[in-house]
Order: sequence, then structure tokens, then C-alpha cells
Amino acid sequence: MSKVHILAMISALFFTFINCGEKMTADLALINGKIVTVDKNNPAVEAVAIKGDKILAAGSNSEIDKLIDIKTTKIIDLKGKMAVPGFIDAHIHLVGAGQRLMQIQLRGVSETGEICKRVKQKINEAEKGEWIFGGGWDHEILPGKKWPTKEIIDPVSPDNPVVLNRIDGHSCLVNSVVLKLSGITKDTPSPPGGLIVKDPVSGEPTGILKETAGGLIKRKQLSKKEKYENDKKAVKVALKEAARYGVTGIHHLNENFEIFQELLKNGGLTLRVSANGHMTKNPEKLKEYKQWQNILTNNNHMLKFGYLKGFVDGTLGSGTCALFEPFSDNPATKGLQTMSQKELNEYVVLMDKEGFQIGLHAIGTKANNMVLNAYEDAAKINGSRDSRHRIEHAQVVIPADFQRFAQLGVIASMQPTHCSSDIIFAEKRLGKKRCEGAYAWKSFLDTGAAIAFGTDCPVEPINPMEGLYAAVSRKTRSGEPKGGWYPEERLSMEKAIELYTLGSAYASFDEKIVGSIEKGKLADIVVLSQDLFEIPEDKIMQTEVVYTIVGGKIIYSSIAE
Repeated sequence: MSKVHILAMISALFFTFINCGEKMTADLALINGKIVTVDKNNPAVEAVAIKGDKILAAGSNSEIDKLIDIKTTKIIDLKGKMAVPGFIDAHIHLVGAGQRLMQIQLRGVSETGEICKRVKQKINEAEKGEWIFGGGWDHEILPGKKWPTKEIIDPVSPDNPVVLNRIDGHSCLVNSVVLKLSGITKDTPSPPGGLIVKDPVSGEPTGILKETAGGLIKRKQLSKKEKYENDKKAVKVALKEAARYGVTGIHHLNENFEIFQELLKNGGLTLRVSANGHMTKNPEKLKEYKQWQNILTNNNHMLKFGYLKGFVDGTLGSGTCALFEPFSDNPATKGLQTMSQKELNEYVVLMDKEGFQIGLHAIGTKANNMVLNAYEDAAKINGSRDSRHRIEHAQVVIPADFQRFAQLGVIASMQPTHCSSDIIFAEKRLGKKRCEGAYAWKSFLDTGAAIAFGTDCPVEPINPMEGLYAAVSRKTRSGEPKGGWYPEERLSMEKAIELYTLGSAYASFDEKIVGSIEKGKLADIVVLSQDLFEIPEDKIMQTEVVYTIVGGKIIYSSIAE
């Protein structure tokens, strides 16, 4: 070998060494922390090094110190604070979350007079004839636990249509102006899968519209451009709220692909989005979804196509979820199912055959059973694969069906705060025996079933701390009952964090890139103000986010720098 060749090889090795050295220098380092990695092989570390958008290393302070260049590395001294992987909300309506923040807020309101007051305040700010929206009310905390009626808001809204959604989003209260504009009278029949609630004496609509009856509301349709801009504004509002609460990824309902694309292109997308489509048998729509699957790729995992979402029943709060046996507090009904088993099977078999992941809303015992039957049928007809089909909510399940989730590989996409909200009426609706299978996270895990945690925001707050509190305590937000509701279903804080991070990542086929703090994964990390393992239960919801980091970039900080 000539001297020229030898020198060339030495030169190449030298520059390779230099370049490798450069690559091994962290851009950002978190040190002196209590870092929960959700990595079973390396569960807790002191420090993390980040290069670009990925995690370079996670280990001791001394190990990470070797990757720090004091001149170029940004260093965050956690001073003992806890850090966890970024929270991934596996079920959220981001447009609705933003809209709710801009509308009348009625969560926690326990007096009808206060509802009237807030409607009046909003109308005073609006123009005559302008539509007024709001939501969050819950009749279970109103006087007498009675459903509100249009008479509550009619006196302050003679010229403005008012629509106020129940906390679950499956029922709404409207005023007389809306009923008149929509042509809803005592003679209007309830639509399939819905209910126009009518006064038992006069037969007149009370103003409560349940499930598909809400679709009878008629208002001037926004142009496509107007709707796009309104929805984009709502998304921007919600993104700020998500960053403030440490949410670094979401599984979004419904679509809005173009909005997320625009925000990504303009640098305004601050979290990772898996955007979902709608259940359909329309071949053209399925073709469109296939195209979106191809379009939403190669963008550094910021935006992807998710699953196809459908509804099989209503909700427990509205008394419309589909049960095998009648409601305990209303023996005249077993709830509302949106379709027959045969129809559901046809939908699922087709969408599964086309290779789509499917997520179906099912809350009641019968609805969950129907979805499992449909998934089982699809596997028999189309063959088994790693489909990771989901049941969204999976709130009330018969004992025999827990094992079927695991056997079929179906993910239980659950929202722990629904338990905190529903405790006050669940036994009244279901009776004690059925409640043994309600919000039963531990029972699912004991069978080996996979769980993904989310919020269903705007139905529930976007704040993951409320979900963690619900999962480990099974109490209302005010701390009742003292020992927890069916406490055998409580989770450890470690497991609750895992389901809110790696569990949700698995549900969207992303467990290899996010969901834990591991070398080579994307650097999505949240720093918290308190140690969730050490503080008492009643302090969990008071925990705040100090830093939210997505792909190595700090997108939120509570510390002025």
C-alpha cells in the first residue's frame, strides 16, 4: 500500500473521529433530576442528553456530563425535580377543546341561575341573532339532579339561538329560538338513535336533544373557508393549552388533516398528531383516506393518519349507552345503539380488509360486546394481523369480555377522568353488580390487555394530572369516597404514567419512537413541579408543568428566562 493511500486512510479516520465526536455532544441536557423513563431496562435516571430531536443518552449525571460541551450545550438543572416522557392523549377532540375554551364554560356549575347568568353575559357581548355556544353542564350536580329545560335560558335569550352541550357532548340544551329555527315541535318524531325530550304533560320539547337529535338543529352553514379558519383558530388555542399541561402527542378526532398540514408547514404544530378519519363503507372515502395515509408521512413523526372512528352507542351520563339489561334508574330503556350487530360487522370487516386500524366508541356492556364480536368476525374472515383495533372508552364491560380484549389484541382506549366524573351517578344508573366491571383498568391489565389513556377533551379537562389522580385514587375531584370507588381497580402511579405515555404510543404503532425516555427515541419530555411518587393523592392535581419538550425543543416553560 502506498504512502498516499496510508495517509488518505489516516485522514479519513481522523475526520470520522472528529465528526463522531461532534455527534456525541448534546445540544440539550437535563441533569440532577428524578427522571422516570418508562423503560423497563433503565427505569430511573438522573440525567438525559439530547442531540437534535432525539435522546442521545439517559443515565447518571457523570455519564451525561461526558456528552456536555459547556460552550454549546444548553443545560437545565432540574434540582431534583421529576421528569417523565411526554404525555400522549389517546382520545381528544382538539378542535372541540379549543372551541370550548372560547365558549361559555359550565363545568362544575351546580345552580341553574348560574347557567342563566353566564348565558346572559355572553349574549351581552354578542350581536342580535348571533349563535351562542357553550358546554360542560351536568344535570347530576344541578338541584334535584334534574335535566335543565329551555325555560332556564329563554328569559335572557329572546333573540339569540343558544346551544349548550352536556359535559359528555352527547346531549344538549337549546332555547326556544333554536327549536323554532329548526322546526322542532311537539309533533316532531325523534330520529333513529336519538331522542327529543318532551314534557310528559304538554308534549312540548323541553329543550334537551339527545344523541342524533342534536343533528336536527338548523343553522346557517358556514362556508368551507369560514369553517376552516374557525377550526384552525380553535386548534391554535388548544395547542397552547396542551403545551401548558405537558401533552406532547395526541390521537385526534376528527380529520382536520389540512389544518395540521398547514401548521406543520408553517412551524406552528407543537405536538405530534395522529389524526383519525370516520368509519365508512364508501369506497371513494376509503380511497381518500388511503391517499392521506401516504401524504402524512416523512415529516419527522409530527403528523400521521390514525384510525377510523365510529359510534356504537351513547353515554352513561346521558343514559344512552347500550346495555344488555335496562338502566337501574330507568327500567324502560337499555340505551341506544347506533346499528345492529350485522351492520357493525359489515363495516368492520370492510375497513379491516382495507388494512385500516379501527377505533369504535363503546361505553355500555352490549356495545362493548358487539364491537368485540365484530373484531372477532373480521379476524376470522380477513385473517389475523397486528391491527391494534381499539374500543374507545370501554367503560362498562361484562366479566367474560375482559379476556376477549387480550385474546383479540384489542386496545382499551380509556379516559380515567370519566371515572371521577361519573362516580356520583354510576351506581344509580347501573347498580352495584355492573359497576364491578366499570372503568376497570386493573381487570383489563390482569388479563394482559393493552390500555391507552386519554381525556376525551373537551368532555374532560386536557390536564393529564387529573387523569393520573383518577387512576390511582378512583375518587371524585373532591376526594370521595374516602377509600376510593371499587378500590381494587386502582393503579400504581408508575403504571398510570406508563399507560399515559408508552401505552398511548403503542395504540398508534409508535412505541418504538416515543412513549419512553430511551436512547434513540424522540426527545419528548415533561418536567413537573412535584414528585408524583412522594406527594399525597390530594396534591396530584396541583402539580404543574415546568417544561414541555417536544423533539428536543422547549415548547413551554413556566420559568422566565
